[in-house]
Amino acid sequence: MYEYVTGVICLGLIYVIATVGLAVFTGFTGLFSLGHAAFFAIGSYTAAILTYFYGWNYYLALAAGAAAGGLVGFLIGYPTLKAKLRTDYFAIATLGFGEAIRVLLENLSITQGARGLPGIRADTNLPVLLVCAALVIWLARNLIHSRHGRASIAIREDFVAAEMMGVDVFMGRLRSLTFSAACAGLAGGLFAHYFCFIQPSMFTSYMSTQMTAAVVAGGMGSISGPVIATLIFIGIPEALRVANIWRLVAYGLLLVLIMIFRPQGLMGYRELSVEMFRGWYRRILKGGKP
Repeated sequence: MYEYVTGVICLGLIYVIATVGLAVFTGFTGLFSLGHAAFFAIGSYTAAILTYFYGWNYYLALAAGAAAGGLVGFLIGYPTLKAKLRTDYFAIATLGFGEAIRVLLENLSITQGARGLPGIRADTNLPVLLVCAALVIWLARNLIHSRHGRASIAIREDFVAAEMMGVDVFMGRLRSLTFSAACAGLAGGLFAHYFCFIQPSMFTSYMSTQMTAAVVAGGMGSISGPVIATLIFIGIPEALRVANIWRLVAYGLLLVLIMIFRPQGLMGYRELSVEMFRGWYRRILKGGKP
């Protein structure tokens, strides 16, 4: 039982790392990416190939996976963002990119095609995931509270007004996408060395949709909201695994309820803080009296 719970927590933390990166891009620039599974796959295969075939150090392989994800994000983002694609067209472009990467991985010899890569070293564990998740959340928080973060928020609210005020909309979105893709690449490397097996069919549009749903349900102006939503979306289907098909029903129902009763997301534009917990304590135990 302990190993199963630990496994669910580890899977949740892997998705938290990728989702926090996506929250920085989607939540704070306003563009939706439906192809983040591609960056996840690139980081996963890069790290796995380096340790599997070339015997690289695990941590260097993780850094290479994150760098590969960030580099590809930059290369894809430059032409698409330079073209000033609107939200829906950009989402379709990233969706197509994600499917193209999956097909490419199925036809490369070094990835062993649809057979995948079995026997990857099992180097990822709970302490490593906790440190990586904390580091990514800290970096994301600092990025949002920086000058770049304030510019990203201005872009999300009204990119035309932001551009008129001197904000470089293109570079703001490109930096956010590169950071987001690097986080997905890091999560992919951790994923590969936790499950010890990867194949292209693991990195479908469903994975991208799951991350995007967590960002929207958690709150598009928050970092802690998507973290909470990711852990809920990973935990509830696993808790209901004994119910078989009802797992997916519960997942969909939860998402619908959040959209109906909390359309701004679980956290909206707020972050978890000591003051927030104090406010909850006063309302629950003191009847709302200060």
